[in-house]
Amino acid sequence: MIKMSSPMVALEFYLEILDSGYPPNVYTFNVLMNRLCKEGKVKDAQLIFDEIRKTGLQPTAVSFNTLINGYCKSGNLEEGFRLKMVMEEFRVFPDVFTYSALIDGLCKECQLDDANHLFKEMCDRGLVPNDVTFTTLINGQCKNGRVDLALEIYQQMFTKGLKADLVLYNTLIDGLCKGGYFREARKFVGEMTKRGLIPDKFTYTTLLDGSCKEGDLELALEMRKEMVKEGIQLDNVAFTAIISGLCRDGKIVDAERTLREMLRAGLKPDDGTYTMVMDGFCKKGDVKMGFKLLKEMQSDGHIPGVITYNVLMNGLCKQGQITTE
Repeated sequence: MIKMSSPMVALEFYLEILDSGYPPNVYTFNVLMNRLCKEGKVKDAQLIFDEIRKTGLQPTAVSFNTLINGYCKSGNLEEGFRLKMVMEEFRVFPDVFTYSALIDGLCKECQLDDANHLFKEMCDRGLVPNDVTFTTLINGQCKNGRVDLALEIYQQMFTKGLKADLVLYNTLIDGLCKGGYFREARKFVGEMTKRGLIPDKFTYTTLLDGSCKEGDLELALEMRKEMVKEGIQLDNVAFTAIISGLCRDGKIVDAERTLREMLRAGLKPDDGTYTMVMDGFCKKGDVKMGFKLLKEMQSDGHIPGVITYNVLMNGLCKQGQITTE
C-alpha cells in the first residue's frame, strides 16, 4: 500500500480497510505522513495526523517529529512550535529529533539566539545532542558569520564524546574562510586528515578560493596541483578564483591560459571572469587581445555589460585612440 503513487490514495484505501474491521496501526499513519512531508505536502500530512486520534490511537514521538520536521522545512516555525506544545500536553516528551528539527528551522530563518536558547533547553532537560544537532547549529552560526560561536559549539561537541564528520569540517572550513580566518581553516584541514577523513572537492575548492582572496596565490596553485593529483576536477568557483588571483598578481598570460583550460573542461566562464582577463590585457597595453576576448565572450552567448565596455574604452584611452575632447 505504501508504494502507491499517491499517499492520499493510500490513506483512503487504508481507511476503507479500517472500516471493514482491520485494527488501526500508528506505524502506517507515520509512514504516510513521512512520505507526504518529503513531497512538501505538509497540510495533507496534518490531515493524516488528525486521523490518528479519530481511530482511537495515540500519536507517537515519531508522529509528532515527522510533522514538526515537515513544518520547519516548509518555513512554518510557528506551527512547529505549536505542535511541540501539543506534544507535551499529550505527555509525549520532545526528544533529540524534535529539538534538532526546530533548531534547524530557526537557523534557516537566521533566528540564531532562539536556536541557541532551544539548544540550552534541550541540554538542561538531560537530552544529549547528536552529531546532526551539532552540525545544524554550527552550520547556522557559520552561515551568519558567527564563527566564534561555531567554534565554541564544536569544542562542546567533543566534550560530549561525538566525532565530527566530513560535512561538519567542511562547514567549519567554509565559515572560517568566509570570515577571513584562513589560517584557522587550514588547521582544521590538518586535524581532519589526522582523524582519517579525506578532503573532498568542496574542501579543496573552499581553501583554494580562500587562499586567492587572502592574496596567497602560491598556496592556491599548490591546492590546484593537489586536486589534480587526487583526480578532483576543478569547477567554476575554483577556476574563477585562480584567474582572479593571477590577474591580481599581473600574470595575465597565465590567467588567459587558465581561462582556456576552463573552457576545455566544458565549463562556462561568467561575464566577470572574461572581463577580469580583458582588463588585465588592456592595462598591459594589449587592447587587441581585449577585443579578441570580447568576440569570444559574445560567441559564448554572453551580452557584454557596461563594466566590460568601460574596460575596453579605458584601454583605448590609454593608447590615445579615444580622446575626451
